[in-house]
Amino acid sequence: MSDEQPQNDSTEQQAEEAPQEEPSNPAAQDDQAKISIDDFAKVEMTVGEIKTAEKVENADKLLRLTVDVGESELRQIVSGIAMYFPDPESLVGKRVPFVTNLKPRTIRGLESNGMILAASHDGNFSLLEVNDTIPAGTQLA
Repeated sequence: MSDEQPQNDSTEQQAEEAPQEEPSNPAAQDDQAKISIDDFAKVEMTVGEIKTAEKVENADKLLRLTVDVGESELRQIVSGIAMYFPDPESLVGKRVPFVTNLKPRTIRGLESNGMILAASHDGNFSLLEVNDTIPAGTQLA
């Protein structure tokens, strides 16, 4: 009988320690990372048509895009996508969603006024293109 006593103590000790491990619960972490619909509604996503695209001098990854985001508004957007587009001119005319209400950011001395939306997985990369029937300036819903 004395052999059973240490096992029970050990089991009780493990049970007491279990609540301390709950924060590593993946479901709890998912809830912490989720945003409300009100937060999401703050993100302004607009279809933009790329008018010019060129490599940023002395930068391997950066392209400088001039984007028509509607109502005759052109924006400069600096994006780290140059490695996927050896010929930046191939981007001209593409209609792509952009986040347009980010605070401006200076990258390599160039002010960037938005962010292009794209997808990347296992070394594959794709812009999220919009067909020609959707004009620049259209808000994503």
